[in-house]
Amino acid sequence: MLVSLQLGSLISPAYACGCGAMVPGKDSQVSVDRETSVVDWDGRTEQIVMRLTVRGNAPEAAWIMPVPNRASVELGDSGLFSELSAITAPEHVTRHYFWPRSHDWPFSDSGNVGDGAAAPWAGAPSVEVVGRERLGPFDVARLAATDPQALEQWLEENGFDLPDRLATALKPYVDQKWEYVAIRLAPRESSTPLVGTLDPLRLRFASDRLVYPMRLSKLASTPQQLGLYILAPHRMEPRGPIGGDAPEVTYAGRIDPRSAADDTDALEKLTGADPVFLTAIEQSFPHPERIDGDHQLRATADDTPYRTKVYENRLLTVGDIPVWVLSLLAAALVAATAVLLLVLRARRPRPVPVG
Repeated sequence: MLVSLQLGSLISPAYACGCGAMVPGKDSQVSVDRETSVVDWDGRTEQIVMRLTVRGNAPEAAWIMPVPNRASVELGDSGLFSELSAITAPEHVTRHYFWPRSHDWPFSDSGNVGDGAAAPWAGAPSVEVVGRERLGPFDVARLAATDPQALEQWLEENGFDLPDRLATALKPYVDQKWEYVAIRLAPRESSTPLVGTLDPLRLRFASDRLVYPMRLSKLASTPQQLGLYILAPHRMEPRGPIGGDAPEVTYAGRIDPRSAADDTDALEKLTGADPVFLTAIEQSFPHPERIDGDHQLRATADDTPYRTKVYENRLLTVGDIPVWVLSLLAAALVAATAVLLLVLRARRPRPVPVG
């Protein structure tokens, strides 16, 4: 399973968000502040559960996602995201230090010690609509197109302007005979702009390899941040950085979906009850225009576990008293005792020698 956390503001307008493309209506803007995708892969079938957090002045927008094979679409379970967040949370570790630092007494000024309803889709002869569903606030169409211009025409006939760059970016998917999921996003009140976290959608399609579409993100106008949470039989890794910084593992370990922290059992419903290996990866794309492909993931040589640790540094104390203070007092006491013994020894009467 893979969770993708995609951050970035799409402005004036921009047309990319994570593994898909967001197309606003005319004379409007829409931005995707956060995109979280959960993907379950068992070697034959891939499922993606995606939730978008959006803002802007667009009363409606279209979101397009390429998929390698024909996909089914249904509403997802929002409880899945809270379960995964709890599982992958960093481990907090306390580290103590002996000598006071700048924020500790007597250097600090505080004196404290040790604180630490969507319009219907129009038809287009050059695009095959292989399926269409109404899912909550979404009007979902599943499309097959033989060239990117056909898809561009279909979107324009439905009231959306498609930039030339997006038509070009779609061409590799057309060449590979991928299909597309096109979703019209609209608020429940037609005059209200798209704002906030939308209901999650769940896509399911056949795939003999774990792939996460990223090619359209090269159209983003701002740096992108991607988080991948991969749930598969083994620990997984990207085959390459695809134009971004080196991916960083933040969590790796075998988990039992039945023991997930949330009461919704959403994780078990998605993956089944058998233990699976969860790998969390973060990656930055400071120059999105350099993205040159999709993420293809493979099993690592071994299933080495890993968990991010967050260290909290605290002044070493006994009760509320810093140990360094007690040490200095103890040293002073020892020194004073030694001096006292020397003084007493010096004042002790000396025996008179016998002549």
